[in-house]
Amino acid sequence: MSFQVFLRSYEQIRTFVALAARQRFDVQVCNDRQTINGKDFMGMCALDFSRPLNVHANCTGDEAVEFRKNVLALQN
Repeated sequence: MSFQVFLRSYEQIRTFVALAARQRFDVQVCNDRQTINGKDFMGMCALDFSRPLNVHANCTGDEAVEFRKNVLALQN
């Protein structure tokens, strides 16, 4: 499952990493040049947050829907 997210603050990054870390599946976050483990706070902080990021989660079904819903709620 893939989707885009726009994280604008370190608090949003911290919360995203905490959400990703609780998952049993792999979470990768990509921009134009880098692919980072979504469970790695320091790696996440190295990304360019001036544009949306692509999130790739190796999951399907209910866990995919729930993870996407929780991540997109960070943008509100």
